[in-house]
Amino acid sequence: MIDPTKGGELMKAGARAVPVTLSTRIRLARNLREFPFPGWAETSQRRAVMSACREAAESLKTFKDPISFEVDDLSELQKLVLVERHVISREMLQIEEAAGAVLSPDQSVSIMINEEDHLRMQVLRKGFDFKSVWKTAKKMDLEMEKALEYAFSSDYGFLTACPTNLGTGMRASVMMHLPGLSMEKHMDKVIRGVNELGIAVRGLFGEGTDASGNIFQISNQQTLGEGEEEILERLGRTLDEVKTQEINARESILENSSQMLFDKIGRSYGLLGNAYKITSSEAMDCLSFIRLAVDCGFLPEKCRAPIDAGFIECQPGHVQFQAGHNVDPDERDAMRAEFFRKKLSKFPSLDFDKT
Repeated sequence: MIDPTKGGELMKAGARAVPVTLSTRIRLARNLREFPFPGWAETSQRRAVMSACREAAESLKTFKDPISFEVDDLSELQKLVLVERHVISREMLQIEEAAGAVLSPDQSVSIMINEEDHLRMQVLRKGFDFKSVWKTAKKMDLEMEKALEYAFSSDYGFLTACPTNLGTGMRASVMMHLPGLSMEKHMDKVIRGVNELGIAVRGLFGEGTDASGNIFQISNQQTLGEGEEEILERLGRTLDEVKTQEINARESILENSSQMLFDKIGRSYGLLGNAYKITSSEAMDCLSFIRLAVDCGFLPEKCRAPIDAGFIECQPGHVQFQAGHNVDPDERDAMRAEFFRKKLSKFPSLDFDKT
């Protein structure tokens, strides 16, 4: 049985410091030629796909000591924790049978089986690093293709359940922390601009979710008519421009509204370090400004890793998993507050003289 407390790429320390970008992810959608898409398949066909894909995935060189499971093997709490870590999708929670996943021990590489497509292969890394993430994803894809026959068209590329994934079947995304653009009220303009370039902006957990903590997921929308490297290059240029605009917004705030910024950071630090009840949304917003304090030098760099982990640890599933049982919202808010009081007790005081 999988233990969600182990692993977790987004929660580990030691990754290089990246002020604006939290993580990079590439996901590939693939289907098997001889079977209908999961949504149209009979249970026996889904079982056959599950068996073939699971066997192929477990034998990959990419995985060392893979973690393999069917969704039915997990408790509701384990499922929620894996969704909060971006290891499996929210949609997978609704599938009742013949669906599962194979993960690397650190959960940075995962293969979902029988979600919307037969295979959803994902590589996730902290920081901004399309090059190494794509290298790992491409290697995994080629290895899987040796064991399985993909559904492929010379006209449309890889065939997928949703037409928007036709072609490369690739979704590349970066999780960006954009408090400067949010405070300057420029995010609507940025979103409109990147949408015109065929790039989507979503919340922390993808489509239909809010950008809690000023965290936005930015990804390509076009998968047909371009190669993978072309998509990554175009997306990378756009992300570099968004990063530049975010840094400029922060500099503008420091120059023109520094007292407002100090107040937001100070209040966030005080609330997270002293509250006795706090919701996940409140915690995310506070963490956003404390992470900004690290970027600005008001807190030392060593604080970045525990802050970044806090974005995941404050989610309801993680709070309940630490408790060992389901707890009601009020108790979760109290447990979350206690967790952050202990975490921030190890932090030094804010030093606004760094400006």
